[in-house]
Amino acid sequence: MRAREYKAATSLLLVLAGLLLLASRQASAVAWQASVDPLLLDLSKEKEDFEFIVVLEGEADLTQAKKLGSKAAKGDYVYRSLLETAKASQSSLLAELSSRGIQHQPFWIVNAIWVQADTAVLHDLAKRPVVKHIYANPRLKLQPPFPANQESDTDHFDEIEPNIALIGAPELWQLSIDGRGVVIGGQDTGYDWDHPALKNHYRGWDGQDLNNDYSWHDAIHSGGGVCGADSPVPCDDYGHGTHTMGIMVGDDGVNNKIGVAPGAKWIGCRNMDQGVGTPLTYIECFQWFIAPTAGDGNNPDPSMAPDIINNSWSCPRSEGCTDPEILRAAVEAVRAAGILTIQSAGNSGPQCATISTPAAIYDASFTVGATTNSDQIASFSSRGPVTVDGSQRAKPDVAAPGSAIRSSYPGGDGYTSLSGTSMASPHVAGLAALIISASPDLAGQVGRLELIMAASAVSRTSAQDCPGLPGDQIPNAAYGYGRIDAVAAVRLAQGPRLSLPLVFNGVWPSEVDFEGKSR
Repeated sequence: MRAREYKAATSLLLVLAGLLLLASRQASAVAWQASVDPLLLDLSKEKEDFEFIVVLEGEADLTQAKKLGSKAAKGDYVYRSLLETAKASQSSLLAELSSRGIQHQPFWIVNAIWVQADTAVLHDLAKRPVVKHIYANPRLKLQPPFPANQESDTDHFDEIEPNIALIGAPELWQLSIDGRGVVIGGQDTGYDWDHPALKNHYRGWDGQDLNNDYSWHDAIHSGGGVCGADSPVPCDDYGHGTHTMGIMVGDDGVNNKIGVAPGAKWIGCRNMDQGVGTPLTYIECFQWFIAPTAGDGNNPDPSMAPDIINNSWSCPRSEGCTDPEILRAAVEAVRAAGILTIQSAGNSGPQCATISTPAAIYDASFTVGATTNSDQIASFSSRGPVTVDGSQRAKPDVAAPGSAIRSSYPGGDGYTSLSGTSMASPHVAGLAALIISASPDLAGQVGRLELIMAASAVSRTSAQDCPGLPGDQIPNAAYGYGRIDAVAAVRLAQGPRLSLPLVFNGVWPSEVDFEGKSR
């Protein structure tokens, strides 16, 4: 080969090698970024140090839980299964993070580790085969996410609030069916535990002494407004949580009967810092509810888990929920543990397909729309179907009063009126407590509880047609199966099981969702 030809060939080979190396590097960069939340990539350009959630490969198989008879057995099985899976896959990475001095916190409800580090650490973790995905966990202060139409109110109204009377709860109280023996959990902006309408219903208060072990957890570890971070006692830095808890159990023993199930006890977890949460604060509260801990975070005990959890919140993209699946595993784990998860539908109506944020979109959540004082669907109540995840899932499941609802508010013995699906879902949580109080064997039977509440609801049709959910059919995109009816629900729970409406085909397997599909 001539020298000139040899030189040209060599140059060509060098160019090709360079192009291959560049392509390899570009492919490597693309592969790294493919496992990282786009929001996190943007945040990493703005900050030198940031926090994120590393989800590892490996998910516990919880299918056997539904074959267990009691809530206690389900809770223990789910807790141990999740914990064992997390320990097996996280141990080596946790040891490495500790040795490198990188801030981190492991979780077991989902196989994940919270990490605070820089871009170099993010890049390193994202390339590892054991890492499934990395999500952002931003802390962004936004406009208040809840309706602001409230009225200050310290005067006593009628002894029983009209929204409580509408669903028929007082008729059950007269039969001593008031939620006694049932524990309701709430994750929200916190709770003013010593409000007169809430104090005597808090599980951590025995009438003389306060013990917050297994009854309170704060997932806010920095900031926290007037409560500060890691509040050792239940505290509300925003007001919203205190209001929702009042709708569930509130009764001051005098003239303020504001709660659906005043005989029930409540426990709580703060998942928002002054009205704003992150994926991890929601996950942390779900984990704590499966196995509540002592005040120092140790000695988790699934036997102390609540029967029901109310979730009057949503996780929008701005809070880090850019992937609609981000909270799904956590919600499904809670359900597998025999805990009913009630979720507000959101306040983005009246258009179709506006139920679009975790955790309202999930099949494992029992999602609630809001009705007005005239018993019609509220204009703000989000509608189905769920399209954000491609499922076309029918939602909401039911509806409940959610307009101008008077309930407890922080600061002495204050009361106020608020509107939103946040006010509707506590009615359903309270109803579930009434059902379990009347039929204790239903504790832990999530599918049966859903079925009862849906089958007994007052049917409501709508003039609004949404894809796959005509307004003149049941369920529809506005009301779901209808507005809840406490008396009818308890009668159905206590009556012959084959008396179910034909729409459910008279089927009552050991575990069934309210549409009759095996889970």
